[in-house]
Amino acid sequence: MAIASNQGSGLLWIALRYLPRVLHVLRTEGASVLLRKLKRRLRTTAFAVPGPPALLSFQEPFQPVTLPATEAPVASVVIPVHNQFHFTHHCLAALARAGAAAAFEIIVVDDCSTDGTAARLADYPGLRLIRNDENLGFVGACNRGARLARGEFIVFLNNDTQVQAGWLDALIETFRETKDAGIVGSRLLYPDGRQQEAGGILFDDGSAWNYGHLDDPNKPEYSYRRAVDYCSGAALAIAGALFRQLDGFDRAFAPAYYEDTDLAFRVRAAGFQVYYQPLSVVIHFEGITAGRDEQAETGLKRFQRIHAETFRQRWQRELATFGQRDDVATPLGASALEQARERNVRQRVLVVDNYMVTPDRESGSLRMVNLFRILQGLGYKVTFAAANLEAPQPYVADLQRRGIEVLYRPYVRTLARHLAEHGGIYDLVILSRADAAAALMAAARRHCPRARILFDTVDLHFLREQRLAQLHGGRGIRQVAATRKRQELALMRQASLTLVVSEAERDLLAVEAPDLAVHVVSNIHRIHGCARPMDERRGLLFIGAFAHPPNTDAILFFCREVMPRLRARIPDLALQVIGADPPAEVLACAGNGVEILGYVPDVDPYFAHCRLSVAPLRYGAGVKGKINQSLAHGLPVVATTMAVEGMHLVHGESVLVADDAPAFAAAVERLYTDAQLWQRLSDGGLEVMERHFSFSAAERAVRQALGLESLP
Repeated sequence: MAIASNQGSGLLWIALRYLPRVLHVLRTEGASVLLRKLKRRLRTTAFAVPGPPALLSFQEPFQPVTLPATEAPVASVVIPVHNQFHFTHHCLAALARAGAAAAFEIIVVDDCSTDGTAARLADYPGLRLIRNDENLGFVGACNRGARLARGEFIVFLNNDTQVQAGWLDALIETFRETKDAGIVGSRLLYPDGRQQEAGGILFDDGSAWNYGHLDDPNKPEYSYRRAVDYCSGAALAIAGALFRQLDGFDRAFAPAYYEDTDLAFRVRAAGFQVYYQPLSVVIHFEGITAGRDEQAETGLKRFQRIHAETFRQRWQRELATFGQRDDVATPLGASALEQARERNVRQRVLVVDNYMVTPDRESGSLRMVNLFRILQGLGYKVTFAAANLEAPQPYVADLQRRGIEVLYRPYVRTLARHLAEHGGIYDLVILSRADAAAALMAAARRHCPRARILFDTVDLHFLREQRLAQLHGGRGIRQVAATRKRQELALMRQASLTLVVSEAERDLLAVEAPDLAVHVVSNIHRIHGCARPMDERRGLLFIGAFAHPPNTDAILFFCREVMPRLRARIPDLALQVIGADPPAEVLACAGNGVEILGYVPDVDPYFAHCRLSVAPLRYGAGVKGKINQSLAHGLPVVATTMAVEGMHLVHGESVLVADDAPAFAAAVERLYTDAQLWQRLSDGGLEVMERHFSFSAAERAVRQALGLESLP
């Protein structure tokens, strides 16, 4: 749901909500920049609430469904069936409709159906059909199907389900991204869209609780990957090698019930974890075969009661720490349930940034997302919110898939209220950028009594604005810089600790405010290495989001003053400019060897094919992500003194530095044509990145900032 019904009212809504920031941009950067930023916020500000589930409904006679067939499946989907052919047909049709990026096969194990299931399924192209000679029950049928599975992963799926788009890839990606994943289970919904299960919770008596049962599935607390006690076997994935190592579902739980819960405990005992992945959505009709009456004396459902006792006796030592079921029925039951759903979480951090992180669009967001990964590795459960509680996709889902809880409207009305109600659970609060910190510092100090509060500057805003005033002059800009300086220094004094991104900014603060506790946590990058040698590359690259005004100034300077000099010396030289929302004056630079590409989803090919990168910034602050990204790909850079500030780069060894147009053009020409220099800078840049901007370097810096140097 968009924030407004039309663009005009949407711009007004955003302008009013961000009035202080609007006035600041208007004074310092002008009306055209303001309008561009407002339009960008309108495009990206939305609620992360998906629509209702997509259900299939066919009438007899059913036509056979053509299913994917592959000789090398990544996943084997095993579906045990006993009668109920119409549900099986709909299940297979949904699998065919959803598809997947990962190759998969479908194995149906017909457990002695009497309604003609086997005969009818024989006509379904691509299906691997197995018919049992005797009724083995759910456990036996699943184990038989798993023995014949060829995929790296085995996915067990009830026939009374309808999978939704992306369900399988979300499961597989969780195994790829989370190395300790042993089991990954789907989010289960009822056909009417209500939640059936968001992972299972167990108690010390062995009884189970379907977390989120009958609630709104779009609430933040149900919508991120997390470790759980168990996941339902209705839609459950496991590595095939691990399933075989554990000898499958235990036959002590035949024909059905508690086999999935027991498997979860055995997986943990083997050193792996059980995860719930909400981005894998499966509609489950529930109880179609076995019914729902646990107290029944006959029928399959009675085994739920019987096997609960078997399970309790087997795992009573582990269950002793799981808490009592009665606790959730007390006046504090909601709190007890929330603790039980994440019983292994020991530390919690809340991170608030000005906007939703968009790591494919700007370097500050990339740093933040990588900081999340480091915090998770240190044992923190990460909760993130944009200060305005926006939730644009796909960015929200990208965070949730990786186990980050995201707060958003309409479920969280204001962050101040969230802190008032839940601030006591946080051990650490990180307020990123001055505007977000100014809005929430007082509430965090008041409502988070046990939390350390970190002010993450991202860059010193007042320094950037001071340099803008030096470049362009103007009393108004100088006044804004002075106001911003007072604000940022005041926030630093209220915080437990201030983070900056470079030693240069830390040294500046040591002079401006020597009483402050300041630590450096710089940009964080994966080091890709050099993809190809210089002689296989062509052209220049500039990358940077144009919502950040220094990038506009930089590319205009380069295209107007540097590029003509270069084209006179290297006539076929081309420049590719990547960055979201290029303004009209940048678009006007296109031609004469300049290509304005705008937003590019995947920038890696440009780092692999361009010969060098340029960073002609004339003002700014902080560490420049455009330089980090280039160096991480082994792509040498020509940059200004301002651009390389605080980046540990040495002219002639890991970068070339030039400031005016003639010198910049000469440096580009030299590096473009000197293979020995190019290789030296490529190697030197990679060495600097590994030493100062890699994940290992960032983890050391975060540990030092948080006083965790002695921890493993």
